[in-house]
Amino acid sequence: MVPRIKMEVDIVQQKASLQYKNKSSDYFSGARVDLVERLPLNPNANILEIGCSAGGTGALALSKGKCASYTGIELMPEVAKKAEAKLTKVIVADLEVNFPELKPEHFDVLIASEIFEHLRDPWRVLGQLTPLLKPGAIILASSPNISYKGVIKALIKGEFNYSDMGVMDSTHLRWFTPESFKLLFLNSGLAITDCWSLQPLTFGQKLIATLLPNGQKTFWRQIGIEAVKA
Repeated sequence: MVPRIKMEVDIVQQKASLQYKNKSSDYFSGARVDLVERLPLNPNANILEIGCSAGGTGALALSKGKCASYTGIELMPEVAKKAEAKLTKVIVADLEVNFPELKPEHFDVLIASEIFEHLRDPWRVLGQLTPLLKPGAIILASSPNISYKGVIKALIKGEFNYSDMGVMDSTHLRWFTPESFKLLFLNSGLAITDCWSLQPLTFGQKLIATLLPNGQKTFWRQIGIEAVKA
């Protein structure tokens, strides 16, 4: 790597690390109950989660009998320590710097909850993760929707302000619409089986959506994706 480029990458990583350290504990807590509910009941499954945080989602999946082993990859060492008490295995790694050596075609499920928007090159990282999955493996992922009505209103007013959490989280490096999020997975050779809004829409929103060019997706704050490896 050219020294100047490497120095710029190091600066970006240092800034990102500082921003994550300033996050409240709530940012790393909790379990994605909605994603665990989508998992098939397979007590022999091996699940991989990138950005496992404190291990809440994995602990729930294990307790529900959805898997035999749950491997988590986490960027922040202090958060990973909390996950170690709950998961089968926890790896501390920055996937864009030191991608861990893992057995090919070993995992039945990949979970990536609000992760790809934090990466400089999510396409490359997903391309590295895909070979780790068995044929027929399920991918469950989510990401904020940059075409959400709240963001559109702000842009109309000339605003693009960052916040501590949400669609405009200050640690986000990428943003997706529902369609571009689908393309992320399609470009890795995965088949999309479902795409949905993580928050249910009201009757009024559904009615208004019939008049909008982007339809109901205008009211999607977060995008859910389910895909399958052929």
